[in-house]
Amino acid sequence: MSASEPVRVGFVGLGNIGHYHADRITDLRHEIVGGVDINPDARARFAEKYDTRSFESYEELYEADVDCVIVTTPNKFHEEYAVAALNAGLDVLLEKPLAHTLESAERIAEAARNADGFCMVGFHNRFRNPVEVIKGYQDEGRFGRTRHVEANYIRRRGIPGRGSWFTNRDVAGGGALIDIGVHAIDLALHLHDFPTVKEVSGEVRSQFGSRDDYTYLEMWGDDTESGAFTVDDSVSAFIRCEDGKTIALEVAWAANRESSEKYHVRGTDAGASFDKSDDSLTMYETSMVGADHFSDTSVRTRQEDAHKAEQRVFFEAVRDGVAPKMNTIEQALTVQRVIDAVYRSSKNEQAVQLE
Repeated sequence: MSASEPVRVGFVGLGNIGHYHADRITDLRHEIVGGVDINPDARARFAEKYDTRSFESYEELYEADVDCVIVTTPNKFHEEYAVAALNAGLDVLLEKPLAHTLESAERIAEAARNADGFCMVGFHNRFRNPVEVIKGYQDEGRFGRTRHVEANYIRRRGIPGRGSWFTNRDVAGGGALIDIGVHAIDLALHLHDFPTVKEVSGEVRSQFGSRDDYTYLEMWGDDTESGAFTVDDSVSAFIRCEDGKTIALEVAWAANRESSEKYHVRGTDAGASFDKSDDSLTMYETSMVGADHFSDTSVRTRQEDAHKAEQRVFFEAVRDGVAPKMNTIEQALTVQRVIDAVYRSSKNEQAVQLE
């Protein structure tokens, strides 16, 4: 495939995140061949908005001369659609998390290992410019040895629709941890260069989602009539990795404190604070040059769309026929193992050892 030739893309799952991806594909001038969804209204809206075809089954879509597919379904259905696409020889961009359970994630990873195509997982925050600056400084040795990452993804009130699939454990696999905590875990491990995880200790809570007096100012989705809430809404965890690297994790859909999307990176020679909410980045360093002193350096970067940057890497890999080194299936499987370990640690009230 030539560099000027548009990649032909199919969509599985035509909800909000599907439209979000499709908008960026249009900007990048690739071709949306069509989409599939179990909801006929969703199919009709997608086909009209993007002037494309809709399909009632994924088999029809996969046979429609597509080069790759983007899967944005609820978590429980990732395995069915991603494995079928990989078995059909297609490349796959699979929205996070890898799956709703560790067992399902392992089956997807096994299919990817044996497939002609590849599977890239949608951890788009790695492509934010401040994160790339941190990684560049790490490669230059500016941090010395990175030892600890504090990862926060805390909403004061931000449950995404009580009674929706997000709050149904059977479909989502979990709540705040698997929905937004997955991003925090992935980014923290990325900032540590994905070391081997040795031990996980965590506590999950469900304190707000089922309350009649849950007070909020806005909600991403809407409460449904059932109001079912069978998942966690906040998590605290500590992750031990090889070579003494550690991660402190705080995640919440709802908490009685200020919201935070801050990451703190601590190295032996320098540190950094990155705020994902506004892409601000500050470097913290010390020196004895002239006189002992501290230096707090504010780093400004261009404001670029991380999802679009992620898609550029994906489509370039599709064109080249070579799996990308970023957002690999094995890294996503590591994240899934950590999530599973947090849930097991909380249930058993003890730390979980990982091989």
